Amino acid sequence: MPPRSYAHLLRTIPIPPHPVPVTARPHKPIGKSKRLLGDPVAVPKLYPRFVPPPVTNFTNLSLALDVILPDEAKVAQDAGALVFHSVGDTGGIHGDDVQKAIADAMDSQISATTAAKKPVPAFCYNLGDVVYFNGQSTLYASQFYEPYQQYHASIFAIAGNHDGDTHTRPGDPVDTEPSLFGFMRNFCDAMSHHDSPYRPTMTQPYVYWTLETPFASVIGLYSNVDGTLDARGTSEQQQWFQEQVSRVPSDRALIVTVHHPAYSLDTTHGGYPDIEIALDRAIQATNRIPTAVLSGHVHSYQRFERTLGTTKVPYIVAGAGGYANKVTLLHRIENDANGKALRPGFQTTHPDVKLMAHNDQQPGFLRVSLDAKKRTLTSEYFLVPFAGTASVKPMDSVVAAW
Repeated sequence: MPPRSYAHLLRTIPIPPHPVPVTARPHKPIGKSKRLLGDPVAVPKLYPRFVPPPVTNFTNLSLALDVILPDEAKVAQDAGALVFHSVGDTGGIHGDDVQKAIADAMDSQISATTAAKKPVPAFCYNLGDVVYFNGQSTLYASQFYEPYQQYHASIFAIAGNHDGDTHTRPGDPVDTEPSLFGFMRNFCDAMSHHDSPYRPTMTQPYVYWTLETPFASVIGLYSNVDGTLDARGTSEQQQWFQEQVSRVPSDRALIVTVHHPAYSLDTTHGGYPDIEIALDRAIQATNRIPTAVLSGHVHSYQRFERTLGTTKVPYIVAGAGGYANKVTLLHRIENDANGKALRPGFQTTHPDVKLMAHNDQQPGFLRVSLDAKKRTLTSEYFLVPFAGTASVKPMDSVVAAW
């Protein structure tokens, strides 16, 4: 494989199972180490929790759009365009008013594009944390099915940490279900059935999986509870991921979805180093750069631009999907050295990564459009204010070629 101009920018060394503490007090590593201002990746967690997902045979973990949504797939194929919504961290455990408002705004786009005879959003792709705080199956009615009663499209998903976490908070009911039980029952059903009279369960093949569409392969990863694909020292999902990337045809867009973001400048989490490494190892192994990377987890909107050679990749965080039903539950983005909001194009400490846009004041959602003729992916972010009506114009947009 010939040398690549961006090889030196890839971060591919796995974090060992027992890393050396990075802290002000190495002899007594208590507390979380602070990031440098502008650093989009947090210091690795010493002991990330990992809850093994349900056993799978690691075969047939792909699902073709024309198998589960044949009408939508044919319309997209005939039009040469595929449009879908995407949003994360939706579970409205504090109340579903914002979740419903976002669902209504997305459905309004379906109605408007249908009336205008333009490409209609074919589905929504949830970026994880469907149900808070432990993904219990008993809460799917109130946090998923009821809020989306008026959204007239199917919903796919990847799981987030709250979908798989079995540790309960003090005062919460004990979670008696195995990890991911609710997610598997509602999104990875062996045969679709109706728990809700308005929406069937989905038949995704597994908690991490590939959606094959006419113009893009959407590889959905499971970043477990603390932002790792695999327990440190193992590599099952990583190997599957790299194999999936290697199979994507060169004339098809490659979209990677993963709940925990590789990059974030919020003041609570930061980006997840294991995820950055997982993505970079796949790039290194396959010589294939994603067209776009979509994540949630951080309750805000951020769009990073990563430059690898001549390719500019949008790494997008869209985790303000309904859980945060008031501004204090959104994750704030750090200010610059002068205490002012970061400006578009802010250069992070990673030379290949800039923050191009962000919003930590209002909820919102993504609309992703694929144009087969132009071979472009357009991502648009729409705000849905806590008070007032949703904007019909995007707050931010970016076009990426594949």
